[in-house]
Amino acid sequence: MLFNEFSEICENIEETSGRLDSIDIIAGVLPGLSVEELPVFVRFLMGRIFPDYSPEKIGIGPNLVYEAVAYVVGRNRDAVIKKINSGGDAGRAIENLLAKKEQTSFFSESLDLLEVFRDFHYISGVLGNSSQKEKLKVLKRLFSNANPKEARYISRLILGELRIGVGEGNIRDAIAKAFSVSSNAVEHAYQASNDLGNVAVLAGKGEVALWKVKVELFRPVKMMLAKQGTIADMIAENGHIAAEYKYDGTRFQFHKKGNECRIYSRKLEDVTNAIPDVAEMLINASEHDIILDGEVIAVDGERPLPFQYVLRRFRRKHDIASHVESIKLVPNIFDIISIDNETLIDEPFSKRREILEESIESYVAPQIVSDDIDYIESFYKKALEDGHEGIMVKSLTAHYTPGVRGKEWIKIKPAVDTIDLAVIGAEWGEGKRAKMFGSFLLACQDETGTLLPVSKVATGISDEMLSVLYSLLKDSVILEAKNTVSFEPELVFEVGYAEIQKSPTYKAGYALRFPRFIRLRDDKRIDEIETISSIEERFKNQSS
Repeated sequence: MLFNEFSEICENIEETSGRLDSIDIIAGVLPGLSVEELPVFVRFLMGRIFPDYSPEKIGIGPNLVYEAVAYVVGRNRDAVIKKINSGGDAGRAIENLLAKKEQTSFFSESLDLLEVFRDFHYISGVLGNSSQKEKLKVLKRLFSNANPKEARYISRLILGELRIGVGEGNIRDAIAKAFSVSSNAVEHAYQASNDLGNVAVLAGKGEVALWKVKVELFRPVKMMLAKQGTIADMIAENGHIAAEYKYDGTRFQFHKKGNECRIYSRKLEDVTNAIPDVAEMLINASEHDIILDGEVIAVDGERPLPFQYVLRRFRRKHDIASHVESIKLVPNIFDIISIDNETLIDEPFSKRREILEESIESYVAPQIVSDDIDYIESFYKKALEDGHEGIMVKSLTAHYTPGVRGKEWIKIKPAVDTIDLAVIGAEWGEGKRAKMFGSFLLACQDETGTLLPVSKVATGISDEMLSVLYSLLKDSVILEAKNTVSFEPELVFEVGYAEIQKSPTYKAGYALRFPRFIRLRDDKRIDEIETISSIEERFKNQSS
């Protein structure tokens, strides 16, 4: 497939408003692709270059893209940035710039889909002092050979914003339709493999191949997520339920095979070297080859410490030994995903818990099972007294659904409601904060992963945190206009609020009343932020 064909398909989908129509377009293309093209095409359509589990990152920020484009169109970099800033869509702006480029020696080679992927793969592996120079060289060649429309989608892929509204559900249903297999089989294979690109290849072999997919060691899957809710509602719907402590720590996934183990963060990044003490604790806790789900907390004696202490350990790349001594971490295991090459995600939670307790000697999180609301309330109060955030309430029949925020897991915690949102923009501060961002624009996501502005937040952020946020965000600016900037979405904020209100001001149609910054959630990916449907549900619940 030529990259121009891919670009035409993207534009077609981008201009199609109906979900079913988009699925039809994708389903019509998939069967005609080669085995090599199929996974790349699927990942690219979702705005991804590599599988979610892959450690590969393209490692290119907006500024390097702008520099490459400036070279190709024969303009200075500031002029390119000004053009992009005036439009708000980097891809469209770059397309328009290439349509008017001065040089005439381009279009010498037609770009191929796999060749573009190989260039991205090459860029991801370039390291060392001259890496930026080498990456820029490849980008210049890509944009030199790209026609304007191709440049739109190349730049969007690099910047992580394809903007065509294709989410996991669309791809799942398109694969099912293209290869005449069930959506359930596609969903199972995706949850177990964490890669819809490879799932599309398997779907071409038939439904049996999809159901055979297992969770693999050292290939992390997304972690199951929870909604807010109430104990009473869970009991009314499920009868007996399980309750566990909700920890103020960092989620992790532990993989062990023989004497080898790896620990992955919520973002599926390998953090084994940052927390070697936790790895040692867990590798000695079981004789089985195993994949576990849990949360690491920092403790002072028996008392848990705030979340930020854990993040300090996860972020460390140097002088690990001294921090192992100064910040003690303790793992708490509450689920099991695989044991001795047997995938357990389709087993009910009660069965998984039974296997967990039989196979792990220590660090299993405490749990009670009851249909007595008073008993569970007392467990909740005990969790708070012990210094934890609250409790998790879980359905005993729930399957493990990677990446899904369903009603089978409910979080119960006191005080202010909080919500996780992506940081997509900011306004410059005033006075002593004039050289830092002072307030931040936040967004939720719709079912396709498109970000929808929903609130601003300025309160609750210390000067020290503002300095940290500026250092993290300054290289992610993709648009600047007067006193505001827009970011390539990379950071997640946890924000407290008094209530949710309907609002015509924000694209989401809702706004947060009295929003307040709680903490930076750099253990979370952008695709884990709150959805618009969840916000609508929160709004309805608070109204009733």
